[in-house]
Amino acid sequence: MSVESFDPSSQVVTVSPAAVAHFRRQLSSAQGKSVRLSVKKSGCTGFMYAIDLVEQASASDLHYQLDEQVELLVDSNSLEVLSGTQIDLVREGVNQQIKFINPNVKDECGCGESFSVN
Repeated sequence: MSVESFDPSSQVVTVSPAAVAHFRRQLSSAQGKSVRLSVKKSGCTGFMYAIDLVEQASASDLHYQLDEQVELLVDSNSLEVLSGTQIDLVREGVNQQIKFINPNVKDECGCGESFSVN
């Protein structure tokens, strides 16, 4: 496994500075050492995003060092679905949430919890 330096043009996903700062805060107050992104089969339309704070990578994860404190691990089994995705932290009033802008999504369920890529 190799660790790549942060180069947005070579990334499967890109992460906004606001999302990197959010992940940095999450990692500082949790047991995890890295942020792991994957997709899981779920919901009424097929897939859902999974972001986990993990102690160690899986053998097949791609590693991206977003800054000195934040390492992003991307599940290689999810690459086809995640390729080109942008991750941002969006504020709506007093709430904030991670938003995925994925060019591969063809349909989303009404509640926004799941999506399809077919």
